[in-house]
Amino acid sequence: VRKTSAVLASLSLAVLALTGCTTTASDGAAACDRGGDDKILNVADVSGELGSAPEVTVFDPVKGAETSFADVTVGDGPAITTEFQPVVIDIAFYGGDSGKKLYQSEFNGDPSRVHSSDYWAQRSPGLADVLECATGGSRVLAVLTPEDFGPQNVEAFGLDKGENVVAVVDVLDVMPSKASGVLQFNDARGLPTVVRAPDGTPGVIIPDVPAPTEITTQTLIKGDGPEVKAGDAVVTNVMGVSWDDKKVTTSSWGAEPSIGVAVEQLVGATVGSQLLIVFPASEASPATAIVVDILGAVTAPTP
Repeated sequence: VRKTSAVLASLSLAVLALTGCTTTASDGAAACDRGGDDKILNVADVSGELGSAPEVTVFDPVKGAETSFADVTVGDGPAITTEFQPVVIDIAFYGGDSGKKLYQSEFNGDPSRVHSSDYWAQRSPGLADVLECATGGSRVLAVLTPEDFGPQNVEAFGLDKGENVVAVVDVLDVMPSKASGVLQFNDARGLPTVVRAPDGTPGVIIPDVPAPTEITTQTLIKGDGPEVKAGDAVVTNVMGVSWDDKKVTTSSWGAEPSIGVAVEQLVGATVGSQLLIVFPASEASPATAIVVDILGAVTAPTP
């Protein structure tokens, strides 16, 4: 008899092909120091509702030797505490000298546009500092140096040498970085045991017995979020381990979260849960144990 905890996630899990790596970042449960510089609020006038395209007037020229930011609106949602945490963000960039709009994301209210904060930092390195500890529901005004905006972006947008960039960032949603909830008791024999690092990265211990001959699902952790409905876009972290050779075959930990339409095993599970699903061997694939953390479930707007 053993205690486990579970929650399921998405996709045709038997054929997931995700980046195989793990993260060493902490969960970020410690106090999050947002910081910021309120003087940044004087570089531009920003109006409009969160999630809708902002109306921005830049009081050019904007000069700054280092990247700085301030929260125009502070949301009451969760904070961004890890670089691979799933977030939904809208962003607009403006030239610090010209005040001209350089780029604007969709601002269409689609909650399924999920990426990690690292995704945005890869495109504009200064956003790593701008987003750190920002809370869901916040609007942030930032000034980025050319280096932090990204040399490739400076060239692509034809900015003058040394020109700063003004950014308006709407943090529409911040999802958890791992499953959290109540550990569930499971008394089934012959199934894998799941252990977890502090950041949530699972370790799957495959027993030395034959794999089940039918798809088997256990809830290891039961989250307290909303239930996943058929047709929802489900945001997950997934790890798969081959039953026979006990090697990790797929993992989204330490990479972009996975998002896909909820499959049968996920429907009815709650956000925040962790599931263990064992797929028996088939002609196409060997038996595989899959651990899924359900981080979010959203309904994409109808076109």
